[in-house]
Amino acid sequence: MLRQIIIVLALVATVALPFALRPKQAAAEKADVTLVLVTPHNEAIRHEYARGFRDWYHTHTGKTVAIDWRVLGGTSEIARFLEGEYVASFQHIWTQKLGKKWSAEIQAGFQNGKLSLDAPALVKEARAAFLSSEASCGIDLFFGGGTYDFDKQAKAGRIVDSGILKLHPEWFTDAVIPRTYAGEEYWDKEGRWIGSVLSAYGIIFNRDSLKRLGIEREPQQWTDLQDPRLMGEVALCDPTKSGSIAKAFENVIQQQMQLRLNALLAQNPLGDVKLREQQAVREGWIAGLQLMQLVGANARYFTDTSQKPPIDVAAGNCAVGMCIDFYGRQQEEAVKRRGFSGRIGYASPAGGSVSSVDPVALLRGAKNKTVAVAFIEYVLSIEGQKLWNFQPGVAGGPERFALRRLPVRRDFYAHQEWLGSRSDPGAQPFEQRDQLIYRNEWTGGVFREMAFVIRIMCQDTHAELTSAWRAINAATPTARAEALSVLSDLSTVDYGRVNKEIRQALGSKNKVDEIRMANELGATFRRNYQRAEAIARGP
Repeated sequence: MLRQIIIVLALVATVALPFALRPKQAAAEKADVTLVLVTPHNEAIRHEYARGFRDWYHTHTGKTVAIDWRVLGGTSEIARFLEGEYVASFQHIWTQKLGKKWSAEIQAGFQNGKLSLDAPALVKEARAAFLSSEASCGIDLFFGGGTYDFDKQAKAGRIVDSGILKLHPEWFTDAVIPRTYAGEEYWDKEGRWIGSVLSAYGIIFNRDSLKRLGIEREPQQWTDLQDPRLMGEVALCDPTKSGSIAKAFENVIQQQMQLRLNALLAQNPLGDVKLREQQAVREGWIAGLQLMQLVGANARYFTDTSQKPPIDVAAGNCAVGMCIDFYGRQQEEAVKRRGFSGRIGYASPAGGSVSSVDPVALLRGAKNKTVAVAFIEYVLSIEGQKLWNFQPGVAGGPERFALRRLPVRRDFYAHQEWLGSRSDPGAQPFEQRDQLIYRNEWTGGVFREMAFVIRIMCQDTHAELTSAWRAINAATPTARAEALSVLSDLSTVDYGRVNKEIRQALGSKNKVDEIRMANELGATFRRNYQRAEAIARGP
């Protein structure tokens, strides 16, 4: 019996000891109000904007505010969370407060921003009830992500007008925060989301690795990533898992479309512009996919997260990678802090990347709406904008972290006296030469299909693609040209088919249709790659 008691006491001690020895937690932050935000932003941004807003809010109101960050992962995880919470909240309102019966049809319909005119009356009633409700997810603000994600939340009705457009109409002009720039929307005309900071796309590179590979010229354009010396050295993301990198791939394709259109108009300035544009879109689509195919052939891997490539390039595991601009700059900054200032570089291709925005938005049913609107006001103010690109420690700048991001306010860049305080004084996103103009009508409707095609073309068939690419680069000039022609035959995924058959398969309610299309395309690519390899190797 004594032995059993000793064993039990030992088990209790084993469980209790870590709790007894853990350091005392800091007392919960006491404040007049707590603001709850959900965000994909990193710890550096969270730290600086929590500190900055606390100080700004106290100065303007005399009250204290605590920040409660909810970090769930990327925007995909946040979107799933929001949907689940709003379904639960509205179901309670619909069944308990309104006394209505819940169904799968109601669940789908109340979130549908595109209900047809012939939708059932009860579904329309549910939609109207949700849009007039205070259904809540328990969070006040959604801060950070891409416009694609915020547009989806706006159409579903989960984010609402914060009133900031009426509060500060002087900010929403071409001179401060333009409605659109280079084809990208910078704020929602109904005030449901507002861009808070700019994001572009580019190439992060390791100068030591490039030297090891015998590459003297640093990569400046997307086409530089198809250099065969980079085989196995390019860090990429799965575009079906990372929306930001899918956007970068879209920029690659749009650049090829724009280059083709410029060439066609130069050849025949008096021709039908609309016909030239249609031709440029078709041909640029193929040219962009062919470029991505060879970049994919050089890939070391396709990761699920856009944060991994910059880390691996900095560590020397890869020579180059495609990434969001601030990931590249922040990794460059981190390497500098460790004393290796010249090892890492970053470049956004001229004419190859647009500047889109990371928005901030008020969530439906926010419990602390007044403070939430104040946070939006702070982020968009000049004081809040300085945090994005001022150096740590300078007046008005961040406390600890150089965020290395570019403010959305155009008037920020007019202050020449701030150049010495900025982390990136040479960055002028509103004054780029050869600016890429994003045209949503070209690729916006096939964004998901584009990511799907690139995944199958480069990732699912990567073993066959790299084997063919290796053989092609070792072949004679004649065999190389013939094999490359076979490898780059992308007629099976031309612009017309992507807009019809592939789009239908991905939009089908039957998931088997998508799987069947993936298998069909994968088999076609594998045959082409194997045939190209055979030609390259010769008889």
